[in-house]
Amino acid sequence: MSKLALAASLMLQAPAAIHFDSSRAWEDLRQLVAIGPRPAGSPAIEQTRKYIKDRLAAAGVGVAEQAWDDETPLGKTRMVNLIATIPGAKKDRIIISGHYDTKLFREFRFVGASDGGSSAAFLLEIARVLKGRRNPLTIELLFLDGEEAVVEWQGNDHTYGSRHYVDVGKREGTLAGARANILVDMIGDRDLRIMRDDYSTPWLTDIIWDAARRQKLDSYFVPESTRVEDDHLPFVQAGVPSVDIIDLERYQERGRWHTANDTLDAVSARSLQIVGDVVLAALPRIEARVK
Repeated sequence: MSKLALAASLMLQAPAAIHFDSSRAWEDLRQLVAIGPRPAGSPAIEQTRKYIKDRLAAAGVGVAEQAWDDETPLGKTRMVNLIATIPGAKKDRIIISGHYDTKLFREFRFVGASDGGSSAAFLLEIARVLKGRRNPLTIELLFLDGEEAVVEWQGNDHTYGSRHYVDVGKREGTLAGARANILVDMIGDRDLRIMRDDYSTPWLTDIIWDAARRQKLDSYFVPESTRVEDDHLPFVQAGVPSVDIIDLERYQERGRWHTANDTLDAVSARSLQIVGDVVLAALPRIEARVK
């Protein structure tokens, strides 16, 4: 075989490079924000679910609904987690999760571009990317409902979707197959600055921050630490290694968190690209650690 023929053969055998396309993620984010406020139990979040399921179907990714009625300070509320699955060589799975609801506010219109929109848009694009990858473990894209407090973040008025998912997984014995959980939340901030969360699993945090350094994106994934109560905590408490990738402090400082200012003007496709590049760069090392 000639050198040219050998090179062509190797190129055909090599897996295609995967690439996070922030322009597609941005279009999803734009469409989600256009729906408007999307609190748990609302007609708008049902419209959001339809959009997510349609986009996943177009990508060839199967999705199942995990529905239940949960007790909230405003009464029983219908909630639905969406579980999209990309089969891998092994059934054990890595979860990449984020919430798709927005906080309920009556005094102003809250469209949650970063807080709820960015994570859902990210998951849709990462689903498209990983669908075309040879995954050593199954990949589960988990769209969580009810992350936001219905009234105030106290007691059990928060993280309804992640707590329900973990409870069902423990009861049915399926949680044992979850080897790691990568949570993304509020990752669209135009002034992105993601701090290390002390509640997250240290080795998983280390892999992701090292991937950011190797990608020369460590000015966005900074060494300072914080503590954030979020959808990763039920997983951590159940023994599933988990990390929270979130830009909360910077968004708060800019007066955007849980305000009418959490709009498309406050977020950017570039920030989605940064997080996508880092997660994809970290994934092989995470898989090698847990498989």
